[in-house]
Amino acid sequence: MSNKFFIDPDISKALTLPSSFYKDPEVFEAIKKKIFYKTWQWIGDDKNVATASSVYPFILLEDFLDEPMVLTKDTENQVHCLSNVCTHRGNIVADEPGKAKKLICGYHGRRFRLNGDFEHMPEFKKAKNFPGTCDNLHHFQLRNMGPFLFAGLDPSYDFQEVIDAMNERVGFLPLHEFKLDKRRNKDYYINAHWALYCDNYLEGFHIPFVHEDLNAVLDYGDYETVLYNYLNLQIGYAEGTETIFDLPEGHVDFGKKIAAYYYWVFPNMMFNFYPWGLSVNLVQPLQGNQTKVSFISYVYDASKLGKGAGTGLDKVEMEDEAVVEGVHKGIRSNFYKAGRFSPTREQGVHHFHSLLAKFLNA
Repeated sequence: MSNKFFIDPDISKALTLPSSFYKDPEVFEAIKKKIFYKTWQWIGDDKNVATASSVYPFILLEDFLDEPMVLTKDTENQVHCLSNVCTHRGNIVADEPGKAKKLICGYHGRRFRLNGDFEHMPEFKKAKNFPGTCDNLHHFQLRNMGPFLFAGLDPSYDFQEVIDAMNERVGFLPLHEFKLDKRRNKDYYINAHWALYCDNYLEGFHIPFVHEDLNAVLDYGDYETVLYNYLNLQIGYAEGTETIFDLPEGHVDFGKKIAAYYYWVFPNMMFNFYPWGLSVNLVQPLQGNQTKVSFISYVYDASKLGKGAGTGLDKVEMEDEAVVEGVHKGIRSNFYKAGRFSPTREQGVHHFHSLLAKFLNA
């Protein structure tokens, strides 16, 4: 990729990424290797491999990365994230979730232990220097935050740094008691570049103009953004006290009327904590002009559903989609090159663009 991107570290002087970032097919392809291969992805929760000898195959970011992976829990209750591609001829090893003592490829019978180690292969007695380490299934790095699992293909940093930063404020929550509510899960398909969706999420600047209902329950004047290395946090303060977090003494925000903690994790994950639970939003690139956004809900206190900042999420999403699709059309103009950042309201977008430039230039 010949493009080099620069974001001035001084937000008061900086220009946004140029419109070519969102339009150039070469840049879109570079994003796969230079950003998504070098970072982390949420891959669900540990209930997918709840008991020993559990197997759970999945595709990481289907129709974009298309990486076949499999979660396993061995007989010692260790969870592994492995390549789901047989090291013999590249066939998919595990087809369905369930229980299995071994991983066995259905093509030629190559067998692996649940930790990914090669175990047996028919008709290979005469093969020299066999087996080797390349005959084991590839191990992907795996981290957990409570029940939630994260994997990296070839990450350039340790995700524990992100987990520790999130736990500073939400570590008091009993995440293992959060229950997946599939009835609330929903996929949205948006005719826009994936990064434009993140741009929109990363600032509260548009709330008074786009989200009338949300603006009514949030104190826009106190809306706050906190930056970390690979994530940032937007703190939504409540107008009243009806639906706020019951924060323990000693908490950094104890005594404040917190309605929501909105965590964004580079490059494409959102973890929105409300008094009722958690809404995970995954932004999945499909093409340069199409994005899939998945909402996954975990409920902790059902009595608080439908109240405060965590209500009307579908309506808020529709409002966001309209704006994002409008921006995607607008940046196609030959007369738009780049914009400026609001120093007081767009710190999160500036942070995102800085990371995108850093990774793409690496």
